[in-house]
Amino acid sequence: MAHILTVARAPLAAFAAMGVIWGTFAAALPDIKTMLAVDEAQLGFLLLFTPLAAVTAMLLAPAFGAAMGRMALPLAALTMGLGIALPGQTASLVLFPLAMMVCGAGTGLTDVLMNARVAELENTRKIHLMNLCHAAYSFGYAGAAIVTGMMRGADWGPGWVLGTMALVAGSLALMTWEHDGQIDGLRKPKGPGAAALGWLPVLGGGVVLIAFMTENAAEAWSALHIEKTLGGSPEQGALGPAALALTMGFARLAGQGLVSHVSPYRLLTGGAMIATIGALGAAAAQTPLMAYAGFIVMGLGASVIAPTAFSLVGRLARPEARARAVARATLFGYFGYFFGPPMLGFIAGSFGLRMAFVFAACLLVTVLVLSPLMARLQR
Repeated sequence: MAHILTVARAPLAAFAAMGVIWGTFAAALPDIKTMLAVDEAQLGFLLLFTPLAAVTAMLLAPAFGAAMGRMALPLAALTMGLGIALPGQTASLVLFPLAMMVCGAGTGLTDVLMNARVAELENTRKIHLMNLCHAAYSFGYAGAAIVTGMMRGADWGPGWVLGTMALVAGSLALMTWEHDGQIDGLRKPKGPGAAALGWLPVLGGGVVLIAFMTENAAEAWSALHIEKTLGGSPEQGALGPAALALTMGFARLAGQGLVSHVSPYRLLTGGAMIATIGALGAAAAQTPLMAYAGFIVMGLGASVIAPTAFSLVGRLARPEARARAVARATLFGYFGYFFGPPMLGFIAGSFGLRMAFVFAACLLVTVLVLSPLMARLQR
């Protein structure tokens, strides 16, 4: 295990830094809303520019990575980590979205480069790392949310909270530097047909999109479901996303060992079926305790879907196209973060929060179709 941690040090630090950033932001969002003096609709509009910056950065990430070489991941992670300090320093409705765009762009670059680096390490060193690295994100997210809650409880303002956690994330970003950290295969090869990636990143990215959409939507709406639908207290509501994130972290650690003994396609379909049962359980819950059980089961299943899909894309892609295939799958997957919470919010507003989680279960069933299609590409 020590050898694996040494090999995966750089991407592990990047995943953990990203978890710290967005766990902090999610937990500090109520105070940020108060600082800006806006309602939910206005806040949603101000935050819209963040994923737009991230998607743009993802499109540019292969060129950035090829140009910057081994400095690409450290520079991207530093931009993301230190960038989260900026939104806490301004209540201006003009400057705030610009500040968030800096962090969003750093996130987009980091997301592509760290997944591409893990895929390269997996295939050159012949070891499994995706579940371990994604677990680092989950633990970073949960830990940062808890620490942020403690700082908010001590009456720290958004500026101090975000600034302090930016230093934590920035310190992790410094650990992403590697002497041999060049990511190969980011440049488009020359020649007719050489740049074609085929259906692999589309299918793999579709699986990642579904995983991220259900995971992020559950994190965003689980507290509201417990409080509004089931009459739970704010403290009980806060346990919903925390239980989900921690469950996914520990399950990904377990998946790190499981992936060596179970077919990745069975892992995808099994994870999707378990997560579907959990989502339906959360939808049918009558008490907060029943909802926690649903979210824990959902987290157990969903935890292995995205890492396994990323790993398969890296394994099935041609070596010279591996980094670009993983980058494309990452781009598709990020739309799950973008569309997941708003889509479930629209369904919740029209049909209730229970139906939102039923919809999440229906999305997860789609993985049962995409997984066999990916298996055919291996033949």
